[in-house]
Amino acid sequence: MEKILISSCLLGQAVRYDGGHNLLQDEWMLRWQREGRIVAFCPECAGGLPTPRPAAERVGELVLTAQGEDVTAAFRLGAQKALVLVQEQGIKVSILKARSPSCGNQHIYDGTFSKRLIAGLGMTAELLQAAGVSVFNETELAQVATRLAQLEAESAG
Repeated sequence: MEKILISSCLLGQAVRYDGGHNLLQDEWMLRWQREGRIVAFCPECAGGLPTPRPAAERVGELVLTAQGEDVTAAFRLGAQKALVLVQEQGIKVSILKARSPSCGNQHIYDGTFSKRLIAGLGMTAELLQAAGVSVFNETELAQVATRLAQLEAESAG
């Protein structure tokens, strides 16, 4: 059975920068939880950042807070820990929080703290994708189900 790395905030854990969560209540998520597929992970917490913490946005290879503090090292460490975890557990699929400077898989905020989105990847999403992990966000659960079915068919055949 394929496991899924999932952003902790999507599971209701209060790890968002503002101390909140992004609980995703969906039939797919409930099913995957029942099946024991879910591996929760927050790269920002794993990288040593506190909760709550200042909002941060990715600017090229850096991650900066609105006050200009460089938190890149913590974001990079969290991404590396995510990579180690997926490699240790053989995880090939992830569901990460959309638009996050760590987890965004299609769009991230542009670094101006003006809520403008640009095409781009968060640091963890980028590292996992480069390592061959399929990276999805919380709006792409049907695609996750399809990918899991493909992987399980490949391993069965």
